[in-house]
Amino acid sequence: MLDGFHIWAFSGASILAIAFALATIYAYGSAGQRKQGESSQALPVRPGETPLDQAIAPLAETHQGESGLLLLTSNLAAFRARMETAQAAGRSLDLQYYFWKNDMTGRLLIREVIAAAERGVRVRLLLDDINSFGFDPSLLALDGHPNIAVRLFNPSRSRSNAFRRGIELAARYFTATRRMHNKCWIADGRVLIAGGRNIGDEYFDASREANFRDADLLAVGSCVAEAEAIFDLYWNSAAALPIRTLHKIRRMRRPRLSRLVRRLDESKSSEAGRLFLRAVSKFPVLSAPQRLHWSSGVDVIADPPEKAAGQARHQWMGEQINALMAAARQSLLISSPYFIPGTACTAMLTALAENGRRIRVLTNSLAATDVLAVHGAYARYRKPLVTAGIALHELKPERKRRRASLFGSRTASLHTKAFLIDDELGFVGSFNLDPRSHSINTEMGVLFRCPHIVEHLRAVFELEMSPEASYQLILREGRLVWREMLDGRILEHSSEPLAPLRRIIPARIIALLPIESQL
Repeated sequence: MLDGFHIWAFSGASILAIAFALATIYAYGSAGQRKQGESSQALPVRPGETPLDQAIAPLAETHQGESGLLLLTSNLAAFRARMETAQAAGRSLDLQYYFWKNDMTGRLLIREVIAAAERGVRVRLLLDDINSFGFDPSLLALDGHPNIAVRLFNPSRSRSNAFRRGIELAARYFTATRRMHNKCWIADGRVLIAGGRNIGDEYFDASREANFRDADLLAVGSCVAEAEAIFDLYWNSAAALPIRTLHKIRRMRRPRLSRLVRRLDESKSSEAGRLFLRAVSKFPVLSAPQRLHWSSGVDVIADPPEKAAGQARHQWMGEQINALMAAARQSLLISSPYFIPGTACTAMLTALAENGRRIRVLTNSLAATDVLAVHGAYARYRKPLVTAGIALHELKPERKRRRASLFGSRTASLHTKAFLIDDELGFVGSFNLDPRSHSINTEMGVLFRCPHIVEHLRAVFELEMSPEASYQLILREGRLVWREMLDGRILEHSSEPLAPLRRIIPARIIALLPIESQL
């Protein structure tokens, strides 16, 4: 039994802890209200004003009310598309990402962004704050350019002290875990690139460790205005704060942009930089407008920025996606690298399969995934899904590669978030079939009814789901078996193929923990 002093001490400590947490939350909210940036909107497009206007306006005029699409499944082509549009931009760049890494490809692209600003292009860069810790000097240097504005989404007030940042994130845990997962690149209000790729080496075949298989859609035409409207909502939202307002600039010397540019130029002129740019030069994008496929059935969709505060629930895109999938009449193809269907989605997919729909799902194997926690939570749903007749495929870690990675990476991981319904309606974006995408993070993507792009995406699905590229899970006497084709022979495995114990054990432990809602 505790004596009076210990009870008093324990109660006092608890009260102080609660008071500290409340004070932190209040201070953060008050600061956010004071530091909201000035509102700004997408700049209007004008025929003939910029090179992109000149290239795209004639195409748009002959396809009134339609959007032209190009599916970017090559990592090098995806980088080239961003580089080309930055170089051709003459009016504006509106860029929105979950993270932008300070690695080779990240530095190469930010150098192109600075070059555009130096030509007079207005740049708005909106980044989620969760991955920007430690990069404030570079972001402040960028923001110091008269044509560049940098805002952070749902930022921490603690900008340099890791301990204080941890305390703050813990104090406001339920809002701090809500992140902006959107990926959006808009040049001159004419070209949109949206999909699953962030900015970093592993998204562009430049990592020596592992590279992602991913997909973006490049779009021109009517849907670009929809993307600009979504960007404006996020840029002007209460959760997006200017980087400069999070610092006491009067008490610190603003980092010099010239110093940052010198470092970026050094990266570009390095041996690795030259090698990468030489490889990228073989993947031109904008010079082939005939590769665009036009359709009036293209829509850019996104969660409202208020989702980051748990608000506007009726507008969350997860409900829209669930409804579209539930309405499938014949077939459903799903690619979700972080696939945790949960009870409700499992029931929906099972009902579809039992009613004759052909359901196939592609996700990462334990050997290929980059997030063990997700795999641990997903594993419990495998047997019910396979039992219901759903074809479940898990991507191999690229043991036998179709092509060599530029810098010698030995492994690959699925990062494509896409689906096809009835071979008619497609989606490419940032949305995973997991609790975090559905209820916590903000997401966006492109819905399309375009036969050529649907067929291209289907071909990608078929390739990745082939027995050479992925394991198919089947049941043998009530137990899961992983089937693959290797060197022309069908092999079956009774446990997670190629997964070492250092992956198997944590995944199994995580499967027992009640953390699924946060994954």
